[in-house]
Amino acid sequence: MATRQQFSDFLSDVEIRAYKQALYAVRDEQAALDIVQDSMLKLTEKYSDKPATELPLLFQRILQNTITDHYRRQKTRSTWVTLFSAFSSESEEKDNEYSDLLETLQVNSNSTNESNPNVQLEQKQLISLIEQAIETLPARQREAFLLRYWEEMDVYETAIVMGCSEGSVKTHCSRATHALATILRAKGVKL
Repeated sequence: MATRQQFSDFLSDVEIRAYKQALYAVRDEQAALDIVQDSMLKLTEKYSDKPATELPLLFQRILQNTITDHYRRQKTRSTWVTLFSAFSSESEEKDNEYSDLLETLQVNSNSTNESNPNVQLEQKQLISLIEQAIETLPARQREAFLLRYWEEMDVYETAIVMGCSEGSVKTHCSRATHALATILRAKGVKL
């Protein structure tokens, strides 16, 4: 059984990556925050008796299910909004800008390039290009890519979270990495 401190450490460690994952999936800052919060609450409420080693897989499965639930709710809501939209005279526009949470990550203090503004700018631009490229991936490829390379899960764990075979995970990851490489090369990034 995971201790309270282990739960706290796990949640604080995974929150930013989970937010980015949800944001890539739903493309709405507020919805992504709600999804991550709901996922964390579900994990805490329903699986507090599980060992700490099982938390990453459980959390990723809960996160993916919560994203799916979000889409189901959106589909239901959009049906009603469409029916009632004939009565409204103005449409509201959302502000899709969001702050980059990757900037809040702690930097390795041993880095020799910390004070070099050119290196910092290059890194920021590269991260921005990678994020834009990830957003263009199909949902299953993006999910597989983020679980394997961002969450550092192995093929078996990723297959469990995604609810598919290990071969499917390998296929999705391969297609995602090739697509990302093509997009980044087209933008002038040397790999």
